[in-house]
Amino acid sequence: MTLQLAEWAWKTAKAELASTLPRRWAHSLGVAARAVELAPLLGDSAEFLRAAAVLHDIGYSPGLVATGFHPLDGARFLRDVHGADGRLVRLVANHSFALLEAEERGLREALEEEFPLLDDPLLVDALVWCDMTTTPDGERTTAERRVTEIVGRYGADSVVGRFIRRASPEIFATVERVEAALAAQPRWG
Repeated sequence: MTLQLAEWAWKTAKAELASTLPRRWAHSLGVAARAVELAPLLGDSAEFLRAAAVLHDIGYSPGLVATGFHPLDGARFLRDVHGADGRLVRLVANHSFALLEAEERGLREALEEEFPLLDDPLLVDALVWCDMTTTPDGERTTAERRVTEIVGRYGADSVVGRFIRRASPEIFATVERVEAALAAQPRWG
């Protein structure tokens, strides 16, 4: 993917989030910054990940809310309004184990039919790592702290609380896989 895609993604996300949801925008910027760290693992897909990272929460934008499920609302906006790359849209739609939350919301079938899971395990894992190691304010954190923060913010018995607790073993395993791959990269200098 080209730098042009990442620039378009940044402008699109900024237009939807920066003024209405500044904290969500800060998180998105932090997730995109984490994506840059994975460039050695992703090679030609690095800019693609950066684009998905900055766009992953665009569905929270008040003007885009249709179902109330941000991965689905964001993916539909990217597909229907912007005609975005289908792989990008599918990655946004399914970020951070969205199928499990879609199930909690009764939207799993809709998500699976419209946006099948991307068949690129490294890219899928990379976006989970970026999202789940970034605080709501865009700072670095551990996956364990991030999950605890999400449960605390939404409540353990909320839809999001139930989903994140259910997804946490997969989140932790994914973060470990990405960190192991990063650690295995050759170090220069």
